[in-house]
Amino acid sequence: MSEKIRFDSLPLSEGIQEAVKEMGFEFASPIQSEAIPFVMEGRDVIGQAQTGTGKTAAFGIPMIEHIVPFEKYVQAIILCPTRELAVQVSEEMKKLSKFTKGVWVTTVYGGDSIDRQIKSLKAGANIVVGTPGRVIDLIERRALKLNQTSMIVLDEADEMLDMGFREDIESILEEIPNERQTVLFSATMSKPIMALTNRYLTNPKLVKVVKNEITNVNIEQLYFDVKGRAKMEVTTRLIDFYSLKLVLIFCNQKKRVDEVVEELMLRGYAAEGLHGDLRQSQRTQVMNRFRGGNVSFLVATDVAARGLDVDNVDAVINYDIPLDEEYYVHRIGRTGRAGKSGKAFTLVVGAERNRLRDIMNYTKVKIDKGVIPTFSDVVGVKKGMFIDRVGATIAEGGLELFDDALPNFQHAGFTVEQVVAALVKMNMGVVKNEFGDENLEGDMERSSRKYGRDERGGGGGRFERGGGGDRWGGGDRGGDRRGAVRFERGGDRGGDRGGRFERGGDRNSAPRGPRVDRDGKPYKSDENMVRLVVNIGFNEKISPSNIVGAFAGESGIPGNVLGQIQIENKHTFVDVPKEYANVVLDKMSGAQIKGKRVNVDIAKADK
Repeated sequence: MSEKIRFDSLPLSEGIQEAVKEMGFEFASPIQSEAIPFVMEGRDVIGQAQTGTGKTAAFGIPMIEHIVPFEKYVQAIILCPTRELAVQVSEEMKKLSKFTKGVWVTTVYGGDSIDRQIKSLKAGANIVVGTPGRVIDLIERRALKLNQTSMIVLDEADEMLDMGFREDIESILEEIPNERQTVLFSATMSKPIMALTNRYLTNPKLVKVVKNEITNVNIEQLYFDVKGRAKMEVTTRLIDFYSLKLVLIFCNQKKRVDEVVEELMLRGYAAEGLHGDLRQSQRTQVMNRFRGGNVSFLVATDVAARGLDVDNVDAVINYDIPLDEEYYVHRIGRTGRAGKSGKAFTLVVGAERNRLRDIMNYTKVKIDKGVIPTFSDVVGVKKGMFIDRVGATIAEGGLELFDDALPNFQHAGFTVEQVVAALVKMNMGVVKNEFGDENLEGDMERSSRKYGRDERGGGGGRFERGGGGDRWGGGDRGGDRRGAVRFERGGDRGGDRGGRFERGGDRNSAPRGPRVDRDGKPYKSDENMVRLVVNIGFNEKISPSNIVGAFAGESGIPGNVLGQIQIENKHTFVDVPKEYANVVLDKMSGAQIKGKRVNVDIAKADK
């Protein structure tokens, strides 16, 4: 849809129009323009849209319009994959229904008092927003009754399926009368999603935001080639140079979040972290402080930040480049909202530039290379800000009490220039460190030689598909790199295959024989590595990034220390450094990969 539609041109009630106006919305987003008319008609709808496209209003406005006011039974329910998203959606629904009397919204999710939620339901709620697990719990306690519910929305359905909620979703759908309206929103249209829609939706209308509409045009996107050890220095220089006040910083691992928060605080930046190890009450407090501006820099993992809704984020910094292209879109969508401009900075180390290329291919947007501000650049910006503040103070007047300050300095033997310079230095708090005069830009050519295939026998942690082009690169991330290997997909390429992951031929063909090294001998793990086996493989459409993400996310180990990953039809072999093996076995016990609960054990040959 190329033509923008004004909200005041849509056939909406006076209460909704007033709420939309107060929220600052003038034009409907593409997904709202397409979905609202069909949902208003009462049709089943499949919406394909990412976070940040305005999908909550796309289903929320028609839902509120259909509610019979002042009736206290549950007329509509919205299912969300996480507590954070449920809270975000609930807050949005309350804003949209602010001027519509007799509409009551209640939120239910795990990690909070179920007694308080039961009390809220008994008080009367005609719209319920919740996570599948808590909804099932309340249904079993007979505190939540859906026998009169006429509308259900599955928000971010793909995430719910990936998290293993399929059975819960189906159980909830069975509790709702067949004569209902079902609306499903998902970022992807995978086979499990289509199976769900084929079973539970009736003649649905498909609406979607195409990829070139996903990436917000209000966001300035830049990447910076950096040396791995200089990531923090570059991050703080970007914050200072662009005078960023509210920043969301993304890391791939919980451990990295804690490290970045600690370093920022040591440098004097008000930062807090958000990841899965925090209790729900702690996460809520952190997010509220960030929303309120009491914390300027929030460092988070992708999963923990899901559902975080803050309109005034100046910039998103990808401290770690995301492992999945869709995560990039989710991340940068946190800035540049409500018609405001925003910035998205991505720090790229060494061979990670190949993953950046994947992101550009996916989003169909060229991300330009940025110039890292020098120490002098940062000092210059701070000087200018100081001069502006001094000018404003002089303009305010009332300086008579301090007229004798300068003569006192001069009597003490200081020149005017020395006094001004000292005051500027004290005010700015800038101290030149070991990076002051160093070139912080990464050397791509040198990185390629240093971690090239000839020297490492494995290609520096790259992931190649077919004839090349798409690569997953670990890059120069510091630490022990002995586990870096090369993963390769495609047909028979011949030649040297040592230390590489190979997909083999047809996925439906029989599993390959015993693994062999480059000399054709039976493969053996490095003596410093332990080979683990996971009971999941190609049959579940597993990729190396799924394995790396799960191992790193659950156990907290750096993803780049993993060795060879060999995916078979029904299981996957993963080489893990000996010192991490017990941690991985413990943390991965009962964990899920792509919604499937997995078992991890030491491979038989290594026992």
